[in-house]
Amino acid sequence: MKKEVLVRVGGEGGEGVISTGEILTQALARSSYDVFTYRTYPAEIKGGYAMFQVRISTQGPVPSAGENPDLLVLFNREAYENNASLIEKDTLLIYDSQEFEPQEACFPYAIPLGKIAREQIGNPLTKNIVCLGAISQILGAPMDRVREILRSKFASKGDLLIEKNLLALETGWKYVQENFPARPEFRLESPSRKKDDIVVSGNQAICLGAVVAGCRAMFGYPITPASDILEWMSRELPRFQGIVVQTEDEIAALSATIGASYAGKKSMTATSGPGFSLMTELMGLASMAEIPVVVVDSQRSGPSTGMPTKTEQSDLNLAVYGAHGEGPRIVIAPMDVEDCFYQAVQAFNMAEKYQLPVVLLTDQSLSQRTQTIPRPILSQISVVQRSRAIHLNGEALKRYAITEDGVSPVSLPGDPGGRYIATGLEHDEEGNPQYDPEIHEQMMAKRFKKLEKAVEEPRFVAQYGAESGEIGIICWGSTAGVVREAVEEAQAEGLSVGTLIPKMLYPVRSREISQFVSCFRKILVPELNFTGQLATLIRTQVSVDLISYTKCQGVPFTPVEILAKIRELHELGGDSLERQKYAATANS
Repeated sequence: MKKEVLVRVGGEGGEGVISTGEILTQALARSSYDVFTYRTYPAEIKGGYAMFQVRISTQGPVPSAGENPDLLVLFNREAYENNASLIEKDTLLIYDSQEFEPQEACFPYAIPLGKIAREQIGNPLTKNIVCLGAISQILGAPMDRVREILRSKFASKGDLLIEKNLLALETGWKYVQENFPARPEFRLESPSRKKDDIVVSGNQAICLGAVVAGCRAMFGYPITPASDILEWMSRELPRFQGIVVQTEDEIAALSATIGASYAGKKSMTATSGPGFSLMTELMGLASMAEIPVVVVDSQRSGPSTGMPTKTEQSDLNLAVYGAHGEGPRIVIAPMDVEDCFYQAVQAFNMAEKYQLPVVLLTDQSLSQRTQTIPRPILSQISVVQRSRAIHLNGEALKRYAITEDGVSPVSLPGDPGGRYIATGLEHDEEGNPQYDPEIHEQMMAKRFKKLEKAVEEPRFVAQYGAESGEIGIICWGSTAGVVREAVEEAQAEGLSVGTLIPKMLYPVRSREISQFVSCFRKILVPELNFTGQLATLIRTQVSVDLISYTKCQGVPFTPVEILAKIRELHELGGDSLERQKYAATANS
């Protein structure tokens, strides 16, 4: 029996590939297994190749999507061609024998999935549930949980459809039992303990964090891969006396978000790169008028519409610098699904405390990944409210009073004596438009003072591995879990490697980064973009040679790739060729 199994399902969009993985994931998570999923699907309505991968463990939290599958399930020849290179000597392959025959496989399970669905179940759309039954039999998955989820999933469709799907599940299970030898080496061990965990996606965790932080207004325009946030909030936020509006475009979404926040509601919007590009002028307005808002940017491959359903970490420059003029903002990047919840809370806290826009930067892989996470203890979560002005003696409110930390108390519409002008024009302390050179410089300094305070906020950096040694790795966002797994393997091999994960990417955590890089001979910065955006950003703030390691393929790093890079740098010793090349470029 196995402590860990990786299952991958591949097929045509519309064949139920994603729902197969989701049902299996939910059933295992509800049975106290730890899970970590990864999915990819076509951007076109006409369909195309889709894939769902779930890594299942009995040993605790799963750090990454993993490598090659133990159990590979393929619905058609295209799926086989896309995954043939992953088939190893000990891979168990389930495939639809009516669609194709594989050239090689160690444990081939030929199952006429489509034929069973048509002829025995009487519904060709149940092909994926037949397959789910086969997977459940091989893994020893808890069938009661699978049945429970199927009943819930099809509850609104009527009893007949529920019975058809339950029959498909049982038929697939029995087909494997009656036609193939038992493979105990693929069966999962029982989980060691019952846990009060939940299984959610990154987008769902952001929504939960936003609600806990007090968000009661959400405005958005659908865009992959952020649409799940708008859908979840549309369904759930009214239960908390909140409002959700689907606007005509992303410009209107951020405009309404700013307006609702001006009126006193904690507000947010969610988008991806193309939509965030449209919001840049309004990011400046939120900075100038000092109105707290949260903008979630779930990154996808660009430029332009790029690859809408593929992952990338290429919006960092846009998040930090995307504005005309210079408008301060904070950029936060969670590193896993659990962190999505807590960093969503922190995003609202920072927005309220410093009265500026906060960008919560995720990506397709993290947004749509599901993970088993500990249930948050809400009583231990601190929620920040914006500082409110107290009006005295009929004096004019100095809404933009110059203060030591750059933050001025705010009034809300209806507050006695609290009227002020909130404008995108430069202004004096009372909000009156002003074009005086000295006032402009004073107000710019006031607004940027906020970042000087924000960069000292605790709990925005994670560190693990060796505290000093040969190689230090600085990574961000969804790459963190992959790096962590690779570092643990490297340490098991006796290599000295440590990792720093800044969660606040801007303002740059210069003090922590400087301290970290001083403890290692080489600094590696892996990220999912073409130009090494975090490495470049760090170089602008910290005097350090960095080895930028980028991947720009629309898919995440794997632990094997990071481990291979670590080994390569250890073998080079001293100053690596990459460092010498960088130094030569810098000197020129």
